[in-house]
Amino acid sequence: MSSPFPPPQESNCPTELPHGTAEPQHQYRNYTEGKLLERVYHTYRLMHTHQTVDFVRKKCAQYGPCSQRRMTVMEALELLDELVDESDPDVDFPNSFHAYQTAEGIRRAHPDKDWFHLVGLLHDLGKVLALFGEPQWAVVGDTFPVGCKVQKSVVFGDSTFHDNPDTKDPRYSTEYGMYQPRCGLENVLMSWGHDEYMYRVMKFNNFALPKEAFYMVRFHSFYPWHAHGDYEHLCSEEDLRMLPWVRELNKFDLYTKQEELPDVQQLRGYYQSLIDKYCPGELCW
Repeated sequence: MSSPFPPPQESNCPTELPHGTAEPQHQYRNYTEGKLLERVYHTYRLMHTHQTVDFVRKKCAQYGPCSQRRMTVMEALELLDELVDESDPDVDFPNSFHAYQTAEGIRRAHPDKDWFHLVGLLHDLGKVLALFGEPQWAVVGDTFPVGCKVQKSVVFGDSTFHDNPDTKDPRYSTEYGMYQPRCGLENVLMSWGHDEYMYRVMKFNNFALPKEAFYMVRFHSFYPWHAHGDYEHLCSEEDLRMLPWVRELNKFDLYTKQEELPDVQQLRGYYQSLIDKYCPGELCW
């Protein structure tokens, strides 16, 4: 079944900064220097040590039923006022502001796609996991497939996987590992974090959004794939069709990060109307 939404045009590729961003791109996602580098490296070292096939399966079973608590989208967003992402080398302010920055960037560029504006607001809401007691290495940061060989573009991949037992397991240490060629990302076990958790929340609560929205949320942190072209041997035709959408979200997720914070009170009414339209009321998390 073909999607009613054509993929973004190539002219909207991530090499173009969204309107309103001022900093050159090379200052973003700098993992070689910067005042936050020690904190970022520590988070990835723990992630790459403990994210295993067994760990991910355990977390999928724990959070899949969405039985942690009940709350609205706005209540979840307000919880992110308390969270600073320890894997992010670019910002040191609460994640709730980043949600509005991303959403407003998309709104300016795609004024006719209100569902996409909401995706910008929702995409990181899964980080409430950190406020449910999960360590940040099991919540934030770039994702990668577990159960197969780690590809070169994984952040700090050459120095942080030495103590991960899966790298020494012959079932999981080859290029395909436990997967079949072109099996599709929906059949791949990704490292556990806010992407997969929020995708499961959206599915469980039957968000009235197009499939592109679910896909973007689920794979927006999979930078080794959508930014570097790794793991394509696991991708299906559907994954490749969705790739432009993931990249479109990414340029707003990344390039709208600014120290000048949005006026949340002024914006709240518009985004509440989108929540009421697509995912109203108290949800299961």
